[in-house]
Amino acid sequence: MTTTNTTTKTKTNTKTTVSAQAEVSRGAVTTMLTVGAIVGLWSLASLVGGLVVAGGPIALVRSWFGAFTGM
Repeated sequence: MTTTNTTTKTKTNTKTTVSAQAEVSRGAVTTMLTVGAIVGLWSLASLVGGLVVAGGPIALVRSWFGAFTGM
């Protein structure tokens, strides 16, 4: 009776290539979303501040029309 020991090694190489254009695009989209969120938060804070100073939404609209028409 003869026994044979066989060992097989398998090597797998995976190469991942990410283009520079994809990375730049991802950075640009992230920057635009961040700036958009900051502008949106700033506008919301300004609206709330205007409501507080004017004394409510009706007074704010009345003041805005007065400033727009010059009356």
